[in-house]
Amino acid sequence: MVSPTAKTLGLFAVVVALFVLVGGLVGEYLLGSWLAGLIVALGLSLVLNVVAYVASDRIVLWSTKARIVSAAEAPRLARIVEELAPTFHLVAPRIAIVPSPTPNAFATGRNERHAIVAATEGILRALDDRELRGVLAHELAHVRDRDVLVMTIAATLAGAISFAAQGVLFSTMLGVRGRGVNPLVLLVAAVTAPIAALLLRLAISRAREYRADEVGARTIGDPASLASALAKLEAANVRRPVGVGSPAQASLYIVNPLRGGSLARLFSTHPPTAERIRRLRAMGPSFAYRPKVGAPQVGASVRASRS
Repeated sequence: MVSPTAKTLGLFAVVVALFVLVGGLVGEYLLGSWLAGLIVALGLSLVLNVVAYVASDRIVLWSTKARIVSAAEAPRLARIVEELAPTFHLVAPRIAIVPSPTPNAFATGRNERHAIVAATEGILRALDDRELRGVLAHELAHVRDRDVLVMTIAATLAGAISFAAQGVLFSTMLGVRGRGVNPLVLLVAAVTAPIAALLLRLAISRAREYRADEVGARTIGDPASLASALAKLEAANVRRPVGVGSPAQASLYIVNPLRGGSLARLFSTHPPTAERIRRLRAMGPSFAYRPKVGAPQVGASVRASRS
């Protein structure tokens, strides 16, 4: 079986190849230069995505109505995060509560120092400590592996492809005629390439979810805890999807907060929960997790230094 990391790298290679092809075609058609097309498309997309990346934590907190809380306000959440963070070689991230009764969780922030682990009010009620630990280990795996950065790069390339394609479509509508490339071929590429780029970006997101499941479960030595939590979260989110946030942020959550039919699954940011549970159970029996002595003090000192 291909590992999630290898799959991610392979998908990135395809996205880059698609970007080079489309950007080059557009540059040759509109600007007379493949290189010019690549530079313009990538440059504009980078500007937009860098701004989004730097402000990602604030944007996500605002759109999900999440509130940064202290350890005193959410002692159970803070305690588990502080216990687990050192096992991932991380400082304890800030914690936040999302005002939703549906159990779910996510991590955001562009790097370790700006990381935030957020949990809905519902997940704190629905899961026991062991299951919650499994979920938070998954989120800390995302932080450790810089998955926000990975997905930003993927979004940058996909956005560049979409920008280039839109340039062709608008130019065609305005009657602008390029040179060196058959307009019909370019038009087909302009329509199909953004869809392909989106599907590849979603595939990368699904691969990172598998990776976070594996890293989180192996780090705490308890894959069964996450498997049990995922089963509860899936059932609850099917009955009542999370009512805050936007579809663009669905990939942040540990289980998909949006629902749809078979076509929607093609555009899903998450792999099938049943398959995730199967993989976790196939990892072998769990063994007891024992937090490192002094772990809560480590997290507390980090949080105090930030304040």
